[in-house]
Amino acid sequence: MRSLWGFRMLAAAIVAGMIFFCGSAAPAEATNPSADEWRLARPGDVGLDPAAIKKLVAAIRAGEYSDIHSLLVIRHDQLAVEEYFAGPDERRDTVVGSRPLGNVQFNASTLHDARSVTKSVVSILFGIARSQGTVPGVDTPLLSLFPQYKDLATPERMKIQLRHVLSMSPGWAWDESSKAYGDPLNSETAMDHQPDRIRYILSQPVVQAPGEKFEYDGGTTVLLASIIEHGVGMPIDRYAQKVLFGPLGITKYEWLHYPDGAAIAASGLRLLPRDMAKIGLLYLHKGEWHGKTVVPTSWVTESTSPHVPGDFYGYHWWLGKTSAGIDAVAVGYGGQRVLVDPGQDMVVVITAGLYKDPQQSQITNRILSECTQAAGAKSDGH
Repeated sequence: MRSLWGFRMLAAAIVAGMIFFCGSAAPAEATNPSADEWRLARPGDVGLDPAAIKKLVAAIRAGEYSDIHSLLVIRHDQLAVEEYFAGPDERRDTVVGSRPLGNVQFNASTLHDARSVTKSVVSILFGIARSQGTVPGVDTPLLSLFPQYKDLATPERMKIQLRHVLSMSPGWAWDESSKAYGDPLNSETAMDHQPDRIRYILSQPVVQAPGEKFEYDGGTTVLLASIIEHGVGMPIDRYAQKVLFGPLGITKYEWLHYPDGAAIAASGLRLLPRDMAKIGLLYLHKGEWHGKTVVPTSWVTESTSPHVPGDFYGYHWWLGKTSAGIDAVAVGYGGQRVLVDPGQDMVVVITAGLYKDPQQSQITNRILSECTQAAGAKSDGH
């Protein structure tokens, strides 16, 4: 059982925000198999307990898990569970916080807000850029990368390194937990409306030593995106298409933008659930996709290793301890989840509309737990 899921992950994932049933038949074929290249299977074929999966899906469909929009389980590289549901949804917006979309009947072609799953994507892009030599190492002082803000380079701020930005432990004051997103007192919402977001982030008062304490902070992702863009010489969404989405065959997506044209780095991606699963599979396979290295294995390991006190957060990835090692979870507000479970050779994707539900983490963690239990209940010889 995951020691951090019942404690740290339940609480922290809230801050992070955070039509096919396959029990008797394989998922429907992809509309473009050459692009998706999915191997399809029944749950029992890959060692998932069919009865447990059937019970879970029935419970979701009956509303026992509230507003779940999709559930995908990939095990041993085979898509064994692909379920879509109906429910109210919304779309992130920089002006009003979010825009309601009404009741949506979800399917494999429906884009969904990934919210802060975007942060883990930015981490991946940083790792790729570092391997190309276009961004500096994690020991680099942060303020040295923003010489245009030299007036902010106090002795306290000069102690902040890039590693502290990656692990959300820079030590400055930031609050995304006590106020809801959309509230002007929420630090990320306040940042979104600043004419100079970088200055706003860097000017926050330092209240503790860097690396001493984790504080969930979308501003750190905005800084990372800026550093990547400066290094690679292009907007981060165009870089993502070039080095990540293109190689993975991700062609249908949106990266929402601020009014000034900058991509919303902390929470702006809208993806298909299958494409979220591709990102999970990429990390499950240590950065390889169909035999080609997309992300350096060293970065996959580094970004999913603990870097904050309590060992529950890496470099823009949440971590959960299991008897088989460490699971990595990309977490998005409202119940968006991409679980990478090496111990079970499994990826689980959840999308949901739990944006205002204070139980969103408990609900999604129950589903993830049911999936991992279904995988452990039946041996398939792997």
